Amino acid sequence: MITRLRSCWSAIRYLAIGAASSMVSWFVLVGMLFVLLMCPFGVGIPALPVALRLIRRPVDFERRRAARLLDEPIPEPYRSGNPVTDPASRRDLGWLLFHGATGFVIGIFAIGLPLGGLRQIVTAFVWQTVPGGMESSLGFVVTSWPLAGLSLISGVGMIAIMFLFPGVARWQASVARKLLSPAPGVVLTDRVVELAASRAAALEAHGAELRRLERDLHDGTQARIAAVVLQLGIADSIFETNPEKARELLGKAQDTATGALAELRTVVRSIYPPLLTDRGLDGAVTALADRCPVPCTVAVLSDSRRPAAVEAAAYFVVAEMLTNITKHSGAEHAWVTLDGAADSLLIEIRDDGRGGADETGGSGLSGIRKRAEAFDGTLKLSSPQGGPTVLKVELPCGS
Repeated sequence: MITRLRSCWSAIRYLAIGAASSMVSWFVLVGMLFVLLMCPFGVGIPALPVALRLIRRPVDFERRRAARLLDEPIPEPYRSGNPVTDPASRRDLGWLLFHGATGFVIGIFAIGLPLGGLRQIVTAFVWQTVPGGMESSLGFVVTSWPLAGLSLISGVGMIAIMFLFPGVARWQASVARKLLSPAPGVVLTDRVVELAASRAAALEAHGAELRRLERDLHDGTQARIAAVVLQLGIADSIFETNPEKARELLGKAQDTATGALAELRTVVRSIYPPLLTDRGLDGAVTALADRCPVPCTVAVLSDSRRPAAVEAAAYFVVAEMLTNITKHSGAEHAWVTLDGAADSLLIEIRDDGRGGADETGGSGLSGIRKRAEAFDGTLKLSSPQGGPTVLKVELPCGS
């Protein structure tokens, strides 16, 4: 009951403020009408964009109020630089018209009904103390006990109606969300732009990865294999005249081939770590934590298998972040948590270092973000000066 009373009080407060803001809506609408009437005379034309920008202030106030009541953000719908051509301006005017027509009446009822109900109840008990009876809030004069009973019943009914106010407030906030949020077409356009940007980032990351692989193969493995071929050729040419030198060259060729094989394994591991296939993501991340110079604790809250590409991305996110912790954080301990539902993977990496991590500082965080956005994922970084640093990466695992 206490919870319901609190929600009723919050709803009454919301609707009462809405009554005041609805009066502001009428002043704004009258001002807009004046500007529009001045447009045929040429005076209102330059003032129209300014007026449309000014009406965004009371509209933003209503947007924030509705978002707090609904407990979900309502993004701003403005996209065009010119408010005259922006479709959101028409939606703002629609909201002001709707709110001006309904907000004041609903707010007055929200204030008046509880007060009127209390007066009805009080009248039912004190009417005898007033000579000639006592007038109730509904207009009839209580002069007898039957009328007092009617006043009491009507007062209780008016108080009971108060429990409908939370639904009315949510209805008003829902209308605000519908009119003051971006139109469906705008949301789709934003989504297309976002996907195009993530696709471009994915292509850029893919190209950088290919260039890195080519550089590693060309400058490392290929050079070593070429040295092996050269050493074998020299050993073959001098084998009959200087067998000792030939055996020495064969030994060097073997060592060079062993180094080339090790580099080739490193390159293969950077494409798709074999540990992911053998032990899964939890086992691969545990192996990373064991090799990390900073003591690291791994908590696996969801060990279901994900698509191979998602697991590979998660592995490299953890590897890059643990490298950053080792190089830059000065941390004494790190924690890695793998969680998420069947259609998502949540990675949280925390350390007790000095903090101050910055994506623009060349620490690899921008690469982690690009890798996450390539899967339509999100990255959240919290790293105040003095620590701790917390990185949260969510990767969708759907199609």
